[in-house]
Amino acid sequence: MSKGKTSQPIEVEHDPAGDDIGAAKLSRRVADNLRRLRKDRALSLEQLSAASGVSRAALSQIEGSKTNPTLMVLWKIAVGLGVPFQALLGTEEAGKAKVLRAGDTMPLRSPDGRIESRLLTPSGATPGLEVYELRFQPRGLLKSESHGAGTTETVTLLTGVLRVQVGEEVYDLAPGDTIFFQADSPHSYENRSTREARCLDVICYGRSSS
Repeated sequence: MSKGKTSQPIEVEHDPAGDDIGAAKLSRRVADNLRRLRKDRALSLEQLSAASGVSRAALSQIEGSKTNPTLMVLWKIAVGLGVPFQALLGTEEAGKAKVLRAGDTMPLRSPDGRIESRLLTPSGATPGLEVYELRFQPRGLLKSESHGAGTTETVTLLTGVLRVQVGEEVYDLAPGDTIFFQADSPHSYENRSTREARCLDVICYGRSSS
């Protein structure tokens, strides 16, 4: 992700016209999925709040489609529920082949516009596996909390340069470089250059999150 993950919370950016409609649809989808997943696990709002670190009031507003949650909040809820991030965003559809059109996934952007995250995995694809395209404008910084136990990430840098920090270790990536790491500890991504950096982030969840 994530994902999920900045020094300032990433939220759905409300660009003119169509984006407002897309944000409303996303809000309703998250509300429906959150309510279903919570009830499937027989969790009260108070119990999910304790497990995720998200306040009961915020959870109630999200379930009621009264707010557009930030990406960071969605990550926390997913961890609290023990499900992949996509479980809050996706819908299951029948059929052998699954196509996700470029315009079907609404990008999540940071308020300052320096980071963009777009889910590339069609709903109902390989369980426990998600692929994201991440774009970092100059000085873009994405901080992620720990994901569920056993979760790993594989990040391949396509363009630009990117600094990845996992725990106390720091790695500088150039185009074509790939890093694999355990994502059940805090990690971050930073574009310290003056040009855009773009990467693919493959998240594989541990059994407890699938």
